[in-house]
Order: sequence, then structure tokens, then C-alpha cells
Amino acid sequence: MNWILLIIGGLFEVGFATCLGKAKESTGMTATLWLGGFLICLVISMVLLYKATQTLPIGTAYAVWTGIGAVGTVLVGIFVFKEPADFWRIFFITTLISSIIGLKFVSSH
Repeated sequence: MNWILLIIGGLFEVGFATCLGKAKESTGMTATLWLGGFLICLVISMVLLYKATQTLPIGTAYAVWTGIGAVGTVLVGIFVFKEPADFWRIFFITTLISSIIGLKFVSSH
């Protein structure tokens, strides 16, 4: 169950990074709403990370949480913000995903 909470927390990390990007592109009330979304996603993400670390090793949980956030944010950057998707970027995202999977398999919980 805590792995599921950790994954959901990582997805909310992607959410808060996405909200920051959208707030940067916006002005006025729209930017304020995106910043509100950022705060909501941030709190949910942190609470879920905290709950997951109650039974999972902190080093593994934090690495997986940040990895999900990093990979997800890069993918949002490519698909939503039209950032480049060159070979090296995809290569290193793939190695990061492999590392996250490896940490999950070697975790004692």
C-alpha cells in the first residue's frame, strides 16, 4: 500500500511542477490559480511521501519519489511545454526509470 501512496505522491510532484510552469506562462488571476494548484499538489505530495516513509526505507522512498517527479516533469515538459526530446534527454530519462525500478526491486519492503 505504501508503494502506491509513494507513486501517487510522485505524480502530485509532477502536478506541482506543472502548475509552476503554467503559472510562469500566465498572468493575473490565472497565474494565481495555478499557484494555488501548486500549493495543493505540494502539500498532498509531501503528506503522501511522509506516509510512505513510515514503512519504506527513507533513502529508497525519496529516490523513487523524486525520480517519478523528475521523469514525469520531463515528459510534461516535452508534451505540454514543447521542450526538446533529443536522443540524450530520452536516454537519460530511460536510465533514470531503470534506476527507479531497480531500487524498487532491491528494497527490503
